[in-house]
Amino acid sequence: MKKVEVVFIPFPIMSHIVSTLEFANLLINRDNSLRITVLVMKLPLAPETDVYIKSLPITDSISIINLPECSLPPNTAPSSAMVALIEAQKPNIKQAVSDLVAGEGKHGHLTAFVVDMFCTNMIDIAKEFSIPTLVFFTSGVASLGLNLHLHTLRERDNVGVPQLQELTELDIPSFANSVPLYSFPNSVVSKEWESMFMNYVRGLKNVDGIIVNSFEELESYAVHSFFSHPDLAALPTIYPVGPILNPEPKSKGTVDSDDIIKWLDDQPPSSVVFICFGTRGSFDEDQANEIAHAIENSGARFVWSLRKPQPKGVMKMPLDYSNSDLVKFLPEGFLDRTKETGRIIGWAPQTQILAHPATGGFVSHCGWNSILESIYFGVPIATWPLFAEQQTNAFQLVCELKIAVEIALDYKVELMGGPNYLLTSDKIEKGIRNVLDMDGEFRKRVKKLSEKSRKTMLEGGSSYTHLGRLIDYIMNHV
Repeated sequence: MKKVEVVFIPFPIMSHIVSTLEFANLLINRDNSLRITVLVMKLPLAPETDVYIKSLPITDSISIINLPECSLPPNTAPSSAMVALIEAQKPNIKQAVSDLVAGEGKHGHLTAFVVDMFCTNMIDIAKEFSIPTLVFFTSGVASLGLNLHLHTLRERDNVGVPQLQELTELDIPSFANSVPLYSFPNSVVSKEWESMFMNYVRGLKNVDGIIVNSFEELESYAVHSFFSHPDLAALPTIYPVGPILNPEPKSKGTVDSDDIIKWLDDQPPSSVVFICFGTRGSFDEDQANEIAHAIENSGARFVWSLRKPQPKGVMKMPLDYSNSDLVKFLPEGFLDRTKETGRIIGWAPQTQILAHPATGGFVSHCGWNSILESIYFGVPIATWPLFAEQQTNAFQLVCELKIAVEIALDYKVELMGGPNYLLTSDKIEKGIRNVLDMDGEFRKRVKKLSEKSRKTMLEGGSSYTHLGRLIDYIMNHV
């Protein structure tokens, strides 16, 4: 059988690389004539991606090429660092693709680029080789629609950041309800990020198709809007092929993950609240103390993934606390008083915890991967967004899909800065109680979506069908 080569270019942070490689596996399992080469850029801020990539099994159908590291000019602003990094990698990517094309007899005919949502500058290289470019969008369809619509408003109707900041809410075609301004990502309501946002979304509009890690049964209104609303229907075709779920990266925190699972085995069904804010989530002492008071006052059993914040102005991943640090950091006596009812860990084996029958609720930052995992395992969320598009996701869960309870919708952390306010223990406690005591209707809705998320990838499911359409598109360019 003739092999067909597809080049993948993920954005070099853990959450994007893991879901990209999961998607690559999905493709080759569906069609064994596909061969995938993943070009991995090195990001000085994300050394943990190296460890993960080295742990992957080598297969004939997926090969990984680590590109040389590029250093950025000193004093590059955070808002332009991402674009600068990707631009600096273009010569390396061009060389790697040229080598693939030269070896087509061995590897197969190069038919498509699949680039991360933040790597659309790579379209230029695809054009040089006359091959189509598809984007892998690692968030949801509604969020994609919001970005595209705001870009259209800027370009067509001249609605810039100052005009947006005067609004309290806005109608967006991919949302059934008006979206409040506080639910917009910082990148679309801040002058500092405006040029990056415009370049990024312009790239999304110039590709040949957008692969979305979501599924029609979850975001039916948003998916339908891409076929029915004139502004969205004129844009590149979308392929909702999710949920593409991540196995946990092979690393350990201060507490062995086996110990946590053993502890959960001893807890009653649906009794434990899991509190976790993703690979980048961390809090200062004041906010961590509010969470501790909320946990204690709620009386709930808990697993809390608590990470050490980096100093302000430093872009690095949070680290885990030592036990002696925790004693100093948390309210006096908290660890002793809660030793029977809960566990504090650093890095969390998230999918294992969400899959455990003892887990009854999830206090989450509403990162898209975490949302898909919680739906898949049928665990309701209490929303506490931090950055990026997480406020939009939280609004969607609470107000559109009605499958989550609110701790906060408008909490925001500035990149390399602090949060917009301190969330008090009474609000957090209320959220913990609400998510564990969720009424029957709510839980039924989450359970139903969980069943749909498992069926959609099987033959006859919508994601299975969209994946078939996508493979047909790739094969038609051989």
